[in-house]
Amino acid sequence: MILHFYFARRFALSFLLITLVLFLLIALTGLLEEARRSFADTVTFGDLVTLTLLDAPQKINLILPLNMVLATVVLFLSMARSSEMVITRASGRSALNTLLAPLVVAFLIGLLVVGVFNPIVAATSKRYEVLSDQYASGGRAALSISAEGLWLRQGTDEGQTVIRAWRSNNDGSVLYDVTLITYAPEGGPVRRIEAQSATLGPDGWNLRNAKSWPLQAGVNSEGNAEKFETLAIASSLTPERIRDSFGKAGAISIYELPDFIRQLESSGFSPRRHKVWLQSELARPLFLIAMVLVASAFTMRHTRSGGTGIAVLTAILLGFGLYFIRSFAQILGENGQIPVLLAAWAPPMAAIMLALGLLLHREDG
Repeated sequence: MILHFYFARRFALSFLLITLVLFLLIALTGLLEEARRSFADTVTFGDLVTLTLLDAPQKINLILPLNMVLATVVLFLSMARSSEMVITRASGRSALNTLLAPLVVAFLIGLLVVGVFNPIVAATSKRYEVLSDQYASGGRAALSISAEGLWLRQGTDEGQTVIRAWRSNNDGSVLYDVTLITYAPEGGPVRRIEAQSATLGPDGWNLRNAKSWPLQAGVNSEGNAEKFETLAIASSLTPERIRDSFGKAGAISIYELPDFIRQLESSGFSPRRHKVWLQSELARPLFLIAMVLVASAFTMRHTRSGGTGIAVLTAILLGFGLYFIRSFAQILGENGQIPVLLAAWAPPMAAIMLALGLLLHREDG
């Protein structure tokens, strides 16, 4: 038991040290990237630092599997150079028994990432997107989905328009049961429009069976209301911008994702991307365990046997390959090519089986 705690402590320290080093590198490169953006000359240095720190947790979350591979490599290489691995194996401990403590630590880290770090990443990435949009375009476009329907905000130099629809098609280009309220540049409402549907085209919204009420002070709104079979409303939105506004599942906490998925379904949007992300996050602990197993299969060896550099490089490249396969499976799941559960759970399970096969092969000699 004491040896298990020793291995666990060494592995946890290696993981924390590597994560800290990579965080500093990400922060420095992120600050340089923010300084190159178009709005960098209009904001302060403190604003750029804030954007960098808000974006860093999301990037750290993406490279956690790589952190796990590097931490495993560092642990077993240091133990091999100090002959601790030789002593451990000579005492009768098998490879899987030696790996038990690092695997438990990896699983606990995965649980912390899913249960604690995920909401932090969601909050910081969402705030990062809001600030970036505010600095780049003045915050003229936004989207929100709630139990009351779909809410959009668009803006031009002539003022802002708030749009509410009860439902839409899958890509947000057609809204149904639509209400639009237009505001003057100084902030007061000037017109309200209700329409049966609104289709987003290259020139803006095309409303069908619409009715418009003026909202200026001193004007009889109902007496001056107008009806239109079709009505064109200029818009700065595009279907791509609408999808991007809610398409980043990583900006939503894992605790809020189930309700958000139900709201997407009731609004008419496809929730496959969010379902795949939810299942992938739940499978995160298993994938981190797979990264430890893969790295250990090539580094649980004595340095005198030679080929250490090739073994380390192979472990890192295989880790990258498994990460690529996992990302590719997620894309297939989001596009509906494979089932959601298969896209999320098959890569970590396959990686674990592959790594266990390599370890058992080495054990058998």
